[in-house]
Amino acid sequence: MTSDKWTMREGFLMGGGLVAAGLMLELSVGPVVWEAFRWPANVVVLAVFCALVLAVFLAGKKMRVCRFIASVHAAIPAMVFAVAFTMVMGLVRQKVNGSWLEGMLSFWPFVLVYAYMALILGVVVLRRLAHLGNWRRDLPFLLNHLGLFVALVTATLGNADMQRMRMVTALGEPEWRAIDQNQKLCELPLAIELKRFVMETYDDGSPKRFASDVQVLTKSGKNISATIDVNKPLEVEGWKIYQYGYDTAAGKDSEISIFELVSDPWLPVVYAGIGMMLAGAVCMFVTGGRRAGR
Repeated sequence: MTSDKWTMREGFLMGGGLVAAGLMLELSVGPVVWEAFRWPANVVVLAVFCALVLAVFLAGKKMRVCRFIASVHAAIPAMVFAVAFTMVMGLVRQKVNGSWLEGMLSFWPFVLVYAYMALILGVVVLRRLAHLGNWRRDLPFLLNHLGLFVALVTATLGNADMQRMRMVTALGEPEWRAIDQNQKLCELPLAIELKRFVMETYDDGSPKRFASDVQVLTKSGKNISATIDVNKPLEVEGWKIYQYGYDTAAGKDSEISIFELVSDPWLPVVYAGIGMMLAGAVCMFVTGGRRAGR
């Protein structure tokens, strides 16, 4: 890595170095503990990361390695490593508190590679902003890259604040408590009371549809009557409530219903990033069509 012009080889070496560093962290301190990054720690980390992106961009004028980070020779190897890890995650069944490849979201090499790719995106966006020219050319680029940066960073840091609970409710009894992923009993800001369990069956008796008529109470004073179906969750004050299960032994006569409750407060920001990418794609299509029509 002593030549005047760094190439793709150096990009793969940097990516491989991050994977090696991640493996050493995994062996020495264990997987990433996302609970440590809950609000407001994740906001602090986000601010520090954005400051790092700015520092790398500014240092690019004097430091070759910082200039290299904004180059295609760094971006392509980073994407190759990221895609490889993502494919493994798709092929290997992921488990809560799974080890290594079974818990990719907490696997240090995976986290470091994606952080590196986000760093590249951030520096590239700043570099393009510093050299704005033709808006028809630059706007789609900025929307695509900035949108991906926002979605990637906020989805990662927001993972720490996501809560997934399982609640078992009995007929006519409001339930405020649910079990989290660590099998800990927690009190929620809302209660679910099962009013009626509904099941439709096929001719052979197998379930065709099952749902629950419920009353949802919140500590803020809301009182909501609704039907929660398997594919039609109810959203209440940032919580999505899904129909999960029932007493299979009792079948359609079940007097209990099991719900999954999910809270993901960072999801709107992730959607905003995805929206920016879609807007960038539309802009690219429109401006490309205009150039082709000349």
